[in-house]
Amino acid sequence: MDKRVYLLTAVSFVVGMVELIIGGILDLVAADLGVTVGKAGLLITFFALVFAISGPVLLFLTGKADRKKVTLTALFIFFIGNVIAIFSTTYSLLLLSRIVTASSGALLVVLCLTLASHISQPEYRGRAIGLVIMGISGSVVLGLPIGVSLGHAFGWQSPFILVAILTILLVIGVYLFFGNIHTQAPMSIKKQLKTLQDKKVIFGQLTTFFFLAGHFTLYGYLTPFVKSTLEFDGSWITIVYFVYGAAAVTGGGLGGIAADNFGIRRTLLTVIVLLGVCLFIMPYTSFIFFWIVLVIWGVLSWAITPPIQSHLIQLAPDTADIQQSLNNAALHLGIAFGTFVGSIVADRWSVVQNASVGVLFVVLALISAFVSLQRKREVT
Repeated sequence: MDKRVYLLTAVSFVVGMVELIIGGILDLVAADLGVTVGKAGLLITFFALVFAISGPVLLFLTGKADRKKVTLTALFIFFIGNVIAIFSTTYSLLLLSRIVTASSGALLVVLCLTLASHISQPEYRGRAIGLVIMGISGSVVLGLPIGVSLGHAFGWQSPFILVAILTILLVIGVYLFFGNIHTQAPMSIKKQLKTLQDKKVIFGQLTTFFFLAGHFTLYGYLTPFVKSTLEFDGSWITIVYFVYGAAAVTGGGLGGIAADNFGIRRTLLTVIVLLGVCLFIMPYTSFIFFWIVLVIWGVLSWAITPPIQSHLIQLAPDTADIQQSLNNAALHLGIAFGTFVGSIVADRWSVVQNASVGVLFVVLALISAFVSLQRKREVT
């Protein structure tokens, strides 16, 4: 496998840190900027929405440019966005930072996914995509714990200082080792939209949307959930995020390996069903059983992307780039929708009910997957 995939994994790791890290310091941000925790939480929603929209659009607009130059430019803008966060003294300025980092980060992640696919041999494609996803999920292991520890020790801006430093190192790495990569010419917006006229393709994208919506309906509110159901305090909550993240970091890699070895269909359906089971039983778990379910949930949460990406490439090989871009958009729209619905459920009923609502979305993901996979034959 091309060693540049590991550099792409590092890029996705740093971008993932920015997206997820703020979840662990929302209370600090709210207190410092004089806003409610709910309003601070909108920083996550806006990031996900901008991320979802920017990926496909920026990939098209930069399609004719040299991939190395595009990556370096996106990294520089990403760095500027983090600098804005470091010096933010108002909510509006921090929101601007989130928009800048979300748009540049979206392009970087889409580039990582598409380039990993292009530079890898077909038999390693699932594994290469899995490694890039593993970079994002790996940031789950460090993102929230770093956000909590650094934020409380040195102020909520300190995690963004770390990300800015890591971004500079990535710029150096890309400049020295990236080389030239030839990719397909960009498609027109009209042709991009036409790719969604295929029923199997659109339901493949919906599979990702509903899967992530179900996942984040509960995960976005994991802290109040474990406080309500298990009465965990701050130290236990940090451990919860670390254990979940340690499991999640393996999800992308395992999903890619499973897709390569057991087939896309079997892997995709198994992951969706098991996630639904985890969400369903989560409110009823005891102390010990909770940790077992948490680990399985963590693995599953990131295991869907390699098989669904490979499935979409098989469905529309001529539009592989845009399908991966649209799938990344569907993922983040699912995050935004899930966290939005989760906030309504938690405020109007109980955060414990978030798990049940999440299961409903996972069922929709399963139905979408069956439609997308219907009459599809593959050797497993």
